[in-house]
Amino acid sequence: MTTPLAAIARALTATTAVLGLLLTAGCSSSEAPVPTTGATGVPPATAAPSASLDGYYAQKLTWSPCNGADECADLRVPLDYANPDPSTDLTLKVLRVPAKDQQGRIGSLVVNPGGPGASAMDYAAAADAIVGTQVRRYFDVVGFDPRGVGRSAPLDCLSDRQLDAYMGADQTPDDAAEEQDLLAQARTLADACEAKNPTLLPHLSTADSAKDMDVLRAALGDSQLNYLGKSYGTFLGSTYAGLFPKRVGRFVLDGVVPPDLTNAELSEGQARGFELATRTYVADCVAQGDCPLGSSVDEGMAWIRSFLADVDRTPIPTGDPNVPQMNEAWASWGLGQAMYDQSSWGALTDALREAKAGNGAGLMAFANAYAGREPNGTYSSNIMEVLPAVNCLDRPDSPDLATYRGYADTFTEVAPTWGEALAWGGLACGIWPAKEGSGPHKISAAGSGPIVVVGTTRDPATIYEWSKRLKDQLSNAVLLSYDGDGHTAYRRSNDCVDSAIDAYYVQGRVPKDGLTC
Repeated sequence: MTTPLAAIARALTATTAVLGLLLTAGCSSSEAPVPTTGATGVPPATAAPSASLDGYYAQKLTWSPCNGADECADLRVPLDYANPDPSTDLTLKVLRVPAKDQQGRIGSLVVNPGGPGASAMDYAAAADAIVGTQVRRYFDVVGFDPRGVGRSAPLDCLSDRQLDAYMGADQTPDDAAEEQDLLAQARTLADACEAKNPTLLPHLSTADSAKDMDVLRAALGDSQLNYLGKSYGTFLGSTYAGLFPKRVGRFVLDGVVPPDLTNAELSEGQARGFELATRTYVADCVAQGDCPLGSSVDEGMAWIRSFLADVDRTPIPTGDPNVPQMNEAWASWGLGQAMYDQSSWGALTDALREAKAGNGAGLMAFANAYAGREPNGTYSSNIMEVLPAVNCLDRPDSPDLATYRGYADTFTEVAPTWGEALAWGGLACGIWPAKEGSGPHKISAAGSGPIVVVGTTRDPATIYEWSKRLKDQLSNAVLLSYDGDGHTAYRRSNDCVDSAIDAYYVQGRVPKDGLTC
């Protein structure tokens, strides 16, 4: 896998769309909201970090109706913050869902579902599902598509069929020839991104987007940023906190990607996370009875590994004219997608039962969801192109194929099902043409307001220990733990988590450090 973070927006939308939980007594509707207050010495809302950015920080957003009752606007940001030039400015698209109680309105809540590459505009448009009832009442929910993403100066590299080939590349090369094939696919993407986006490509780092988010904060008229970031959105949020600690308002980082992770650490951690999630899924399948994978967890895991090896040698039909055969890569994407949310496990069992009988259509549907690919073969978003474009600026890697062979040997020891595929995930970053320079680094955000860090114990994509790791690095943070399955915690399945976070946003009541739900 390149990285399972690609599926975050679709996974979160699917898991939150059915939730509409009222607040518990911990923060009832009778309690008055508390305006946001933060660290002392906060400069005026439109104060820019440097005089050259004054014009960007002074801009006012012009809102117009979109998506019914929602509002949309354009935000102007510099392509290069070090050398702002109006002739090269980028236009970022912003969506706002106004607070239901405008008289009691607390402020704006900026949200990001992850990726990198997921549309925060689409995420914000689902405001009724992604935040609690009282948060929805008192906050404008705001999402912007980060630079290069979705509707904001979108990165475009490959055609749909080229993306099919890229996604179908063998992620577990068996010999030197297959290693070269995988390298060739990575190089095809890298070269196409550079050829079609030479000016934009070097300016897609997370730090760039964090700076954009501060321009947005000023344009919204907020002296501090209230924020909900999930998965990669936690990386964006912690980067923002490091750059603008005094601007941190009510901040929730759920499903953490620590900013000091290397590509190797990211891949190894995700390999362990997906291994644990898959074992938990198999245990559930066995407990349900009539599990097509076997009668024990070890037997089921062995079946999955054998199945992936079989489709590597002999792909099975999908019914998709553009990807008529499911190989190991597509099967892995599909299996990984289902690990994001335990409510998908029943459908996954059905898909694996069909695949066992030689029909890959059900598993291909999961793979399509992962890739943002429609059944007709078109890609509904550019997330698969944005992923390496952002990640490779943030986390450069080695061009030496021997490095990834070594990763594969090491990762497979702790994650026999997922280790090898994830070991090769950083290959594109070894040859990526754009360089940003900062690389992985710790962030303390000294002087910030309290930041709530949320970790799920059996999260496949952002393992629990990463939440503890970031909490320990931040100068002012508390850790909220959810003992459960699936990716991220808030507004997914747990009243305890939801109540604590809703009370923090609406009442300013910081959860007790170490609270476990």
